[in-house]
Amino acid sequence: MDGCGEGRGTNRLMVEKLSLSCDRLLSHLQLACCPSHCASPLQGKDLLIHCLLDPELKALRLTGHHGDISAMVFGTGRDPLLLCSASADYVIVWDIRRCYRRTREGVVASGTVIGTLLGKVVHLSFCPCDERVAACSGAKVYILNSNIEEVLSVLAGHLGPLTAAEFCPWNKDILVSISEDRTFKVWGLKMEQILYQSAVLSASPLLSVLFLEKSRQLVTGAADGQVWSFTLPEDHRCHLVTKLDLHKVQQRHQRHLDTVAPQTGGVLGITPDPVEMAKPVLRICAYDRWLPDIDHGQQSVFPYGIRFSVYAPCIDNSWVWMGSSDGLYLVDLGTSELHMTLLFRDHPNLSITMAGSWAMSQGLDNSMIFVVTSLFEALVSVLEVRLLGSGSVDNLCQHLEGLSVMPSAPLIPESPLNAELKKKGPKPPTKTGKRGVKEQPLVFHTQVKSSGYTQSPRMTMFSPKTNVQKKTPGPTKTKRKIGCLVSDYPGDTAAPSVPHTNLSTVKTPTPVCCAQYSGDGKQILCGLGDRSVLLYKSSLTGTPAVYTGHDKAVSSVAWSHSRQWWLSASEDRTLRIWPTGSPEPAVTMGGDEKFSKTIRGAQFYYLDKFLLLASGPSLHLYLYHLDNTQDDIKRYQQRSAIKLTRCLETKSGTDITAVSVINDFYSYIVLVSGADRSIQVLDMNTGTVASQLPDAHSRAVHHITQNKGSMFSSQTPDSYNLFLTSAVTDGVKMWDLRTLRCVRRYENHLNRCHPCTAAFSPCGRFIASGSEDNCAYVYDIRSSSYLHKLQRHSDTILNVTFNPATPELLTGTLDGRLSLFRPGNAAISVALS
Repeated sequence: MDGCGEGRGTNRLMVEKLSLSCDRLLSHLQLACCPSHCASPLQGKDLLIHCLLDPELKALRLTGHHGDISAMVFGTGRDPLLLCSASADYVIVWDIRRCYRRTREGVVASGTVIGTLLGKVVHLSFCPCDERVAACSGAKVYILNSNIEEVLSVLAGHLGPLTAAEFCPWNKDILVSISEDRTFKVWGLKMEQILYQSAVLSASPLLSVLFLEKSRQLVTGAADGQVWSFTLPEDHRCHLVTKLDLHKVQQRHQRHLDTVAPQTGGVLGITPDPVEMAKPVLRICAYDRWLPDIDHGQQSVFPYGIRFSVYAPCIDNSWVWMGSSDGLYLVDLGTSELHMTLLFRDHPNLSITMAGSWAMSQGLDNSMIFVVTSLFEALVSVLEVRLLGSGSVDNLCQHLEGLSVMPSAPLIPESPLNAELKKKGPKPPTKTGKRGVKEQPLVFHTQVKSSGYTQSPRMTMFSPKTNVQKKTPGPTKTKRKIGCLVSDYPGDTAAPSVPHTNLSTVKTPTPVCCAQYSGDGKQILCGLGDRSVLLYKSSLTGTPAVYTGHDKAVSSVAWSHSRQWWLSASEDRTLRIWPTGSPEPAVTMGGDEKFSKTIRGAQFYYLDKFLLLASGPSLHLYLYHLDNTQDDIKRYQQRSAIKLTRCLETKSGTDITAVSVINDFYSYIVLVSGADRSIQVLDMNTGTVASQLPDAHSRAVHHITQNKGSMFSSQTPDSYNLFLTSAVTDGVKMWDLRTLRCVRRYENHLNRCHPCTAAFSPCGRFIASGSEDNCAYVYDIRSSSYLHKLQRHSDTILNVTFNPATPELLTGTLDGRLSLFRPGNAAISVALS
């Protein structure tokens, strides 16, 4: 084997540190690497160890196998650094530091044989404490002692040859194995039994497996490019969190790059692939994003005397590297988004053009080390990747004009938000001639109060009272209300999970199309499919007030910020504004002659100054004046006034499917989603589309909601830039407005055909979503796996909403039932009827 091409590659992002020519093909062998060393077979039976930290150090050659080496792996520890290698005859563990020392002394380095005649071992792995080794041979997993030759246990149960097995990093007695039978099994090593067995996941064999310790998740990839992420809880009942297709993710990533940076013609040399090819997930490795540790200004020393900078891990570690046959993919499993692609065809200076196998390790100084074998040539390359921040999508998004829900500049003079409704002054009195008719008082009441002429005259006049004794003042009782006027929303409470109240809104099943709490959390508006609106107390007690007048199902309801008015919009293309406590609307607008399509997302906007609604591809901004008084003569005339201020069109002319604005404080931002699966950000200060995100979901977004907080809870200003989108068959995504990037994805709930909604909690810590499996799902905002599954509903849950004042969650179902949930430590659990 010859070494050549050290330090090749002109791209400063991915550098080829070492290229080795072999005497035979190593395309499907498990090679090994760690931050300091890499290992590869030499002439089939020997091992060649290269020190990556000291290129001048001579490579270490280890001998001891009699058959061809088929797998190797480094231990998890660094002092001592162990290497395990396997062939058909032996499984040997080597102490690398000891081998270096014996070689310098002129003695042949030797290892410890821990297994004999196990067959062809295709995969090796150490346990977290390097005490045990798992060796996959055929359809069995051999658990070996890493210190002596001892077979601790043999695990058999797969129907096909094994491809990999890994120990659980947070529980050394748990092991997960994957096989060509397209399933994975969770093993308990103490009892040597299967704790969980998956169903058949794919039509192709499973090739790679990885544990994410922080999120307690299990990730596995298949030969057809499918990737699954499962939770691994204490009861070992795995739940699917994320499923993605590497090929589709890359296509979506490329479309996003073309939109964000069209002038660059692609990023990082990425060129469209005219031929669709398979992308097997050969290896998966966790990538912890590291930032310089400000608390440590010095350097640390590696056990071999190499100094490196001290870095602190980033909070979010859901990023993983995936090695495929055509290159490397950096994927965020929390969002199912691709952040970076490093393809061989875009790096012609590399020795390898098609990969057969990968070995990966987190390097020093925020780098990644990759050992890759060629699929068709006898070549092995050692690659180093440093993410310097150049060319990534996040960097391109930073060059966009800063978007924020919080206004950063005053209104421009020509802003639509400066519009005012002109008030008409009193008309001057008109002159009348001598024969003009004078205005006479008119009375239209059935009873008229007497003027008093028919009563007898009063005989006793007023006489003052004198010498009145004053009463001694006694103790006065004063009524005092104990407590604050506004109590803070508890920020450290648990999520609502215990059922408290359940009722049916109507006798016949009808969908709860929309629901919203008032700003003070005391009342609930529910729009139903039977054309009515119900007004409940927040406790769901008592008889609700019923409001009728629409001709079709009520599609949206919204409270004003002052809570003196609320509006309802219907599928009949009309909008009604109701004064609180009045059975008659103050304003009725719309109809077929005014709006050609259904009204979407009608809301009060800009602290009740405007009305905002969407119809077709247009977003209408109205000024309004509400007056609920009536003239006795002209009762049919409305004294309220509404004036169209601005009508904005979407960029592509597509119909608007959902709208979201914030009315609790001044904000220029309006979010709309289109039937073309796009999300557009409108700046109402300028009256233009500030940014557009194409292909936000695989289907059109049917619901958008922003993190609005409440008057009882305060959050950091950046938290208000988060918003949620829901789409059929594509789950819920959480986005950051500042970068227009998906930051988290939630897919545990089921949403295949109905418009299920999602909501933020007032504290910003939880997310709730409706589902079609008759359950509501509550997520921790930091994790893609659900926190609570609220069961025992009678039908599909269409709407979820949080109480802005207290930790309560309201759900509305397809058959017209409302359920109220409270935290377990404060709720009184009752059986749902």
